[in-house]
Amino acid sequence: MVKQDVKISNPTGLHLRPAGNLCKEAMKFKCKVTFEYDGDNSANAKSVLSVLGACIKSGTTITLCCDGEDEEIALSALVAYIESGLGE
Repeated sequence: MVKQDVKISNPTGLHLRPAGNLCKEAMKFKCKVTFEYDGDNSANAKSVLSVLGACIKSGTTITLCCDGEDEEIALSALVAYIESGLGE
């Protein structure tokens, strides 16, 4: 398992469109993709409902976690995608 902290930089946080974009990007990888927030809470980054349920606001730092076959590639790509603003 690999992990990295990343700050949500888009002004609206993880509302519906960026949450969907994150899920779509995470689904490209075979590994399990989750993120940790607010201490010990976690969400499945491949589930829009799970991402929306986390209520992540702009400026929040999450810990992205990838576990499985292509974890290194997935972590690098997803961190870059989040830092670029999730397609917004």
